[in-house]
Amino acid sequence: MTIKEVCKRFGISSDTLRYYERVGVIPEVHRTPGGIRDYSEEDIGWVETAVCFRSAGMPIELLTEYVRLYREGDCTIAARFALLKEARERILAERQKYDDALNKMSYKISVYERAMQTGKLDWDNGPCGCECQTEKE
Repeated sequence: MTIKEVCKRFGISSDTLRYYERVGVIPEVHRTPGGIRDYSEEDIGWVETAVCFRSAGMPIELLTEYVRLYREGDCTIAARFALLKEARERILAERQKYDDALNKMSYKISVYERAMQTGKLDWDNGPCGCECQTEKE
């Protein structure tokens, strides 16, 4: 598969794809005798993993470390396991921030919906939707 086809498939630029290869986020890609990158199914798997993990906020450094460990072989299974667990915890923590913001936003939307129906803006519940405090704007 050509670089253009890979970029189209994953919605990334060729500069991004070349950068991923240059810094070790994906292993070096096989080239044709003419020097053109020729992505194999294995290469595509690495690109898919990189794009997925990057879109979730995984730092480049963790991805390059993962690839480095993978290339060292099965003696690094425990290290790769630990690295992925650490990355997952970071992503879960980030997701919790978004969930908290969405919950607060949903509460505010419900208050405004009620205000549009009744003609009165009433913050009878706190920002979390409970009666723990009254919000004033």
